[in-house]
Amino acid sequence: MTGRDLVWRAAGACLFVGGCTASAIARDGSPWVVLHFLIAVLGIVLVLNGKRVAVAIRAERRGHCNTAAAVHAARLRRLHRSGKSSDF
Repeated sequence: MTGRDLVWRAAGACLFVGGCTASAIARDGSPWVVLHFLIAVLGIVLVLNGKRVAVAIRAERRGHCNTAAAVHAARLRRLHRSGKSSDF
């Protein structure tokens, strides 16, 4: 685990603990409890995945989310032109 990954996971742990603590304090049924719950869920995601979350968000924003589908479609077109069967 790299240092950068550890920093992301530590930030996730802080978000999780902060969200749970704030939710426990504000138990009066206010709508802030939903926000605190979402912060806690974001913290769990960061604890489990670390820096991969940041990489996925960056790839999603820059349009790389469709890269795998584009490669797969090109492979299917290439196989279709050559007449070979595909197991995809």
